[in-house]
Amino acid sequence: MNETELRQAMSDYGEAVYRLALCRLQNTADAEDVYQDVFLRLLEQRGAETWEAERRKAWLLRTAVNRCADLGRRRGRVLPLENISNAPAPAGSETAELWDAVSRLPEDLRTAVHLFYGEGYESGEIGTLLGVPGATVRSRLRRARNKLRTILTGGMEDDKPLPEFTEHDPRTCRTQ
Repeated sequence: MNETELRQAMSDYGEAVYRLALCRLQNTADAEDVYQDVFLRLLEQRGAETWEAERRKAWLLRTAVNRCADLGRRRGRVLPLENISNAPAPAGSETAELWDAVSRLPEDLRTAVHLFYGEGYESGEIGTLLGVPGATVRSRLRRARNKLRTILTGGMEDDKPLPEFTEHDPRTCRTQ
């Protein structure tokens, strides 16, 4: 892979890699490290220039997941995103509140929600990326929705549906 192809891959998939890393690690410096490592690995990957777009994106996201797991094992617990001083405050909308609640979910649920709602992957594709069955992904999504409902309603059930997910800021894993 040459520099031009790498730049194109970074342009096409860089935000997705960074968002995934930030949502998993909840630390901007670590997410930037993962971003850099993933694209350096792509540069070194033989035959990557011949891959179709979806295969390249899947490889990048899978590599980002693996790199996040490596960092998590090496560094232990990470600070919650709200404790990072340079993270911007969420916008005042319901969607921002929802993505903030997503950031408080356990990593496995947060990752499933991010890939399903934020990146638009199907449960089977997410399963392939994470190395788990599609049914496990669907269970994680259901558990995440239940936890989000509890978080957002303060444990009080009502008939009001959860707000719809929308695009979120790739730099903060929150809505724009």
